This record gives sequence, structure tokens and C-alpha cells, in this order.
Amino acid sequence: MEIEQLQYFKTVATMQHMTRAAEVLAISQPALSKSIANIEQHLGVPLFNREGRSIYLNRFGELFLQSVNVILDEYDRIKEEFEDIIKPGSGEVSFGFIHTLGMEIVPELIASTSEAFPNMQFSLTQATSLSLLKRLEEGAIDLCLSQKIESRVIEIETEELFVEELFVIVPTTHPLAQQDAVKYDEVKNEPFIAIKKGNSLRQLVDELFLEQGIVLNTTFAAEEMHTVAGFVGAGMGISVIPNIKGLDHYKVKRLKLDPPCYRSVCVSWAKNRYLPPAASEFKQYLLQYFQQREE
Repeated sequence: MEIEQLQYFKTVATMQHMTRAAEVLAISQPALSKSIANIEQHLGVPLFNREGRSIYLNRFGELFLQSVNVILDEYDRIKEEFEDIIKPGSGEVSFGFIHTLGMEIVPELIASTSEAFPNMQFSLTQATSLSLLKRLEEGAIDLCLSQKIESRVIEIETEELFVEELFVIVPTTHPLAQQDAVKYDEVKNEPFIAIKKGNSLRQLVDELFLEQGIVLNTTFAAEEMHTVAGFVGAGMGISVIPNIKGLDHYKVKRLKLDPPCYRSVCVSWAKNRYLPPAASEFKQYLLQYFQQREE
């Protein structure tokens, strides 16, 4: 049974006249009569008493009308709710991002977007790249900002937004703190403070050193960058991280890697999945935002 059939039934029940109801619904009277007959056949009971051209609800019809009113009211409500969600410039965007971007980049992006689209709303998720990938696969988020992610479950489209350099950080009391740059061999025997596994930065740094023939001596793995910086500042080891906001608050020295290392930050979305207009509009805005930011 379709929503349209229920709307036909309600119109006939209200007007109590098949021909006039057909005129209001802009369909033929035989087509309307057939639709009502199909409903009655499906339910197994007559819904109307018919006397000449007049037609009015019987007790089964009265009972059915109560349920139809509830169904149509709920249908109108959810339809209106969906329209609000997908309306360009004023819908809701479900947006995920990695932890390091939550300290400065994403807050500034959302603030800028809110000025351009004051009625746009956001459902934000801050997580590791692995967790964001899973939520993207499940359809729980529309877009995510992270290092490039790949899925075995869905096709993902990605556009690069910006590239940031990675640095070695050492305690200010460390002998290497007297330098401005270090080679990989100079830190290969140092205790290493890492980000926990499941984070794309952890994978990037591990692979970076393996390419140099170095297996890192990881002594502690933290959830986020400021914890890493805190442990390094306390003299517990060294690390490799981006130039995060607030790094100068810790007792660490930032050193360039020789040769340098970079990570690419991208926006990703499911290729063959419906992207709500608000999310599509936000995607275009953030692409322009980061392009202007890099200029």
C-alpha cells in the first residue's frame, strides 16, 4: 500500500463523493474507484457504505481513517525534516576530522563557514583516520578530513587540501636541541614517543623510518599530539609530529628532518553514495577555503 493510495482514501472519506474527490485529486473517477477497491481488497473489509452517488465511511473506514491520519501526519513530518536536512545552505553536514586538525584548522574552517552559511548546521566527529574510515563506510558521516584513506568496502573519492611538514621534537635539554635539523641516523637509537596505532600519522612515521632501515624504539604511545609533546618535554624521548598549535608551551625544540617529510591532508567522501546538498555545498566551500589559505 502506497502513501498516494492513503491520500486518495482520505480525500474520498473527507468529501464523501467519488467524482468530486477525483476532480480534486486530478485523476479519473474509474482510477480512483479502483484505488479504493484495491485498499479494501488488501484489508479484507469494505471501508465505505455506498448509496447512489454518495459514499461515506462505515465503522471499518472510520477506524482505518484514524490510522491513515497518523501515518500521513508522520509522513509529512519526516518529509519536512528531510527537506530541512538537505536544503542547501541550511541543512546539516555530518563531518569528521582527525585530532590534530581540531586544535586550530577545523575550528577556523567552521567559523568561516558559519559566516558564509549562517543556517548550516554541523554534526562533528573527531577521531583517528581508521575510525573515520569506518564511519564513512557505514554512512555515519558525509565528509572527513584526514590523511588519504583507502577502503576495501566502498570506493572513496579524495581531494588534497594542503601539505604540512613533519618535524622531530626533542627535549630542550637534549644535545640535539643545539641543532636546527637532524638526519634520520642521528635519532635512530633514541626512545620514541609515538601516537597510538590506528592513527594514520603513526603509520606514516613508522613507514618513513623503515624506508631508512630504522625500526623505532617506541617506549610510549599516546592518544594525541599534546600528550606526545608533554612526554618529550619531560625528557622521556623524542617524536615526529606536525607543527601543532601550542607546541611552544612545552619544553621541546622543533628540528627539521633531513631529508624532509610531509603529510598530505585530504577531504574524502563515498564515491557512489548520495551526498546531501548541504554537504556538497560545504565540500565546495572548504576546497575554496583551503585553496585561498595556501595562496
